[in-house]
Amino acid sequence: MASEPSAPRRGLHICMVSDFFYPAMGGVESHLFNNSQCLMQRGHKVVIVTHSNGRRQGVRYMAGGLKVYYIPAVIVYSNASLPTFFCTFPVFRQIFIREQIDIVHGHQAFSTFCHEAILHARSMGLKTVFTDHSLLGFADTAGILLNKLLKFTLSDVQHAICVSHTSKENTVLRAALDPQLVSVVPNAIIADQFRPDPGARDPRWITVVVLSRLVYRKGIDLLVVAVPRVCQLFPRVRFVIGGDGPKRIDLEQMRERYMLQDRVELLGSVRAADVPRVLVRGDIFLNTSLTEAFCIAIVEAASCGLLVVSTRVGGIPEVLPRHMITFAAPEEDAVVAALEEAIERVGDRHNHPELSPQRFHSQVKNMYSWHNVAERTERVYRKIIDLEEPPLIERFRRYYGCGLVAGKLFCLVAAVDYLFGIILAWLWPAAGIETARQFSHETYCALAARPRKPESAPPP
Repeated sequence: MASEPSAPRRGLHICMVSDFFYPAMGGVESHLFNNSQCLMQRGHKVVIVTHSNGRRQGVRYMAGGLKVYYIPAVIVYSNASLPTFFCTFPVFRQIFIREQIDIVHGHQAFSTFCHEAILHARSMGLKTVFTDHSLLGFADTAGILLNKLLKFTLSDVQHAICVSHTSKENTVLRAALDPQLVSVVPNAIIADQFRPDPGARDPRWITVVVLSRLVYRKGIDLLVVAVPRVCQLFPRVRFVIGGDGPKRIDLEQMRERYMLQDRVELLGSVRAADVPRVLVRGDIFLNTSLTEAFCIAIVEAASCGLLVVSTRVGGIPEVLPRHMITFAAPEEDAVVAALEEAIERVGDRHNHPELSPQRFHSQVKNMYSWHNVAERTERVYRKIIDLEEPPLIERFRRYYGCGLVAGKLFCLVAAVDYLFGIILAWLWPAAGIETARQFSHETYCALAARPRKPESAPPP
């Protein structure tokens, strides 16, 4: 007797939450947008919740019908919002119910919205996933405090995702997690948007490109001391530096002190659409990060045909093949020496066929794909969606194990949040909250692919 065909699995309703999203720029922002687009193409519903950014407030629709909630919030540092603990619960609850969310997926340990959304989602009995995009130490005060917060959040999530194996080891140690509850899903790029353009380079110069947030963690202090030394050693080398942040003033002062205005170009903040146009101007891409879980910028640079010079930190050694990248210790002399080696290789490119920009592009295109990232992320969702919900006492037991003092505090926070959820359910019952209309991704794609009729000429 033939078995009956299995019913198709329904698409999941997923809410991505992070303080870091467009119009701000960075690897987390790119990951959220591109992964969400591919998940929607796989038949899932995805909405993103982030804080407002200037005039970007309320509900917006982006490419592919991606729905984004920009919630008003006070920004305190590095685009992260002010912690409010329970004040965001009414807003998050309304969104989760309106959008009929199954899984809440928080991104980035530095994001206040991420931690609060996961806490509120667990109080509502929703499944949760956390993706860690950064590495943190264990010795400094900020790292210790954030590690304790991360342990609180990850004590009650169904699964965690890291962007590299080094990041996984770091997260497992910081949050005392079972390694089986952590998966590795790397970042990716849309390689067709990062194509080499030999005509964009100035043949009179060897151009070193830097695209980064200008903050201490990105090693801008190393950049400040390395640039004048390299310019002195190589008269034909210039630097193009894009990005903004508190360390920009140090770069401006360095340029003035050594009179390098004609050899160091500071672009300021660079829009996402302009990143490929900046990269193709260069021969070498320089990354001086002091800590990095993955570094998507070096993948974009390699796809554009640039030879990469990077500090050997975090998960960076896992990202690119050895012939595409030159490593340096996070020290001034080591960075200068690595740049010297890269400049000599680029200057003698005709004797190094492995440095072909087109070859770099085709190799990167075969290595990284957002569709592969979305498929692996979906496997995590399918793995946890049918897990049995633990009793409330089990949640408290997990929080209590976070430390002698912190465990009791975490239990108190979870209990207050749970009681607050009961009060909200009494004041605004779920049955009285209007559900959002479902956006048809298939219809959107069909209409977008339909050829447009030529516009008629205006009457005389």
